[in-house]
Amino acid sequence: MAKRALVSVSDKSGLIDFVKKLVDAGIEIISTGGTKKAIEEAGLPVLSISDVTDFPEILDGRVKTLHPAVHGGLLAVRDNKEHMDAIKGLGIQTIDFVVVNLYPFKETISKPDVAYDDAVENIDIGGPSMLRSAAKNHRSVIVVCDPADYTLVAESLDENADVPFELKQKLAAKVFRHTAAYDALIADYFTKQVGEEFPEKLTLTYERKQSLRYGENPHQMASFYSDPIKDESTIAAAKQLHGKELSYNNIRDADAALGIIKEFKQPAAVAVKHMNPCGIGIGASVNEAYDRAYEADPVSIFGGIVALNREVDAALAEKLHSIFLEIIIAPSYSDEAIAILENKKKNLRLLQVKFTDDNQEFAQYTSVRGGMLVQDLDTKGYADVEADLKVVTDRKPTEAEMESLKFAWTIVKHVKSNAIALVNDGRMVGMGGGQTNRVGAAKIALEEAGEKTKGAVLSSDAYFPMNDTVEEAAKAGITAIIQPGGSIRDQESIDMANKYNIAMVFTGMRHFKH
Repeated sequence: MAKRALVSVSDKSGLIDFVKKLVDAGIEIISTGGTKKAIEEAGLPVLSISDVTDFPEILDGRVKTLHPAVHGGLLAVRDNKEHMDAIKGLGIQTIDFVVVNLYPFKETISKPDVAYDDAVENIDIGGPSMLRSAAKNHRSVIVVCDPADYTLVAESLDENADVPFELKQKLAAKVFRHTAAYDALIADYFTKQVGEEFPEKLTLTYERKQSLRYGENPHQMASFYSDPIKDESTIAAAKQLHGKELSYNNIRDADAALGIIKEFKQPAAVAVKHMNPCGIGIGASVNEAYDRAYEADPVSIFGGIVALNREVDAALAEKLHSIFLEIIIAPSYSDEAIAILENKKKNLRLLQVKFTDDNQEFAQYTSVRGGMLVQDLDTKGYADVEADLKVVTDRKPTEAEMESLKFAWTIVKHVKSNAIALVNDGRMVGMGGGQTNRVGAAKIALEEAGEKTKGAVLSSDAYFPMNDTVEEAAKAGITAIIQPGGSIRDQESIDMANKYNIAMVFTGMRHFKH
């Protein structure tokens, strides 16, 4: 009896060539709907699924392959006499190949303003059932869910007239990943529809975007996976215009830089090194903003990443070209700028990222041994605390100081805790991050800023447990401070600020970044 292949696909790329290979190998083709039509139009012989089931498609095609004649033919264990006698007695013929991919649920929900009923209608039922039946019985059934595997299977049939067990097993494993990812997308869609923030089961799925040469260190293996529902304003969706492939550390640093630059509506420039900002500037133009970011720390920017929220023109490109950078991120580049930046800089990565006005609230996932922590991404900024700001000192900040405090509070949340950021004249002039005590972070920031502390403002991601940070700031020439407040010893810090005529503002919001 001839072998049979059940073929039903949404993605028809490469299909006809593959089906022709199957037909040439003497395999009878069974198909449904649009797939059957495409095979017929190619002049290839094909049976209707109704010819196999002896039952019509019903409910607008919702029920066509959910039938014992299909699943009996898939699930019967070939070396189990009872199974084979049972299907023979029922007139069921075995199905030896399943070539199926699923309704385009991901593509449907990726559309802007997709209708709920359209999303529901694009949930495949029969496809996953056939794939899972075939994959379960993979010793006997060759199952293909990915057009990328057509050539591999066809070549194996040419060479061996069969597919080796190892390949069958790999194809089955891919099927279970495929259906699991498909169901995860459906679960996520419905979970969001009903407003469930932290469901009792967390089902996530990501698609491999890039195999990396190594991870954080050369002895660690790594890959880069992206969310299947693409957000164009992310590093995962960035278009690389030039340079070698991104590394693990490049991707993390680039993501950090993008997170900071998205805080600003006015022209801004951000320099990042090892996940921390080493220079941030704002200005009337992106060129002025970059100058300020560079002047903040011209040493640390070397070998770092620069993100800009306006187009890079030729003048800015000349400045960027003059130093060694790993990555430049911008919404666009002029043709002249690309030519300048590519010149003798074969490794410099140029990333183009679509900037959006909305600050989406992504979930943040952090793996720990044996589990995972999930939280909302910290998207809260100055606008979220502005109405509740409290001046707690005798002297109020001047208008210019308030602008600097706003800037400082915006950037300090992106510095690793304990975090201190100093701002002067539209740029970050000093940063102390990742320290085990707050006054230590302040001393590092003040020392880094040097003379630029005169007339600068200071921001802290969390409250001062003692007044020593205020005293160090005062001695260095800091004129205003912004911090959450909330310590039982707040009054000591307030008194110290009053002693040195420093204006201090409480926000009531903490920005820990561990």
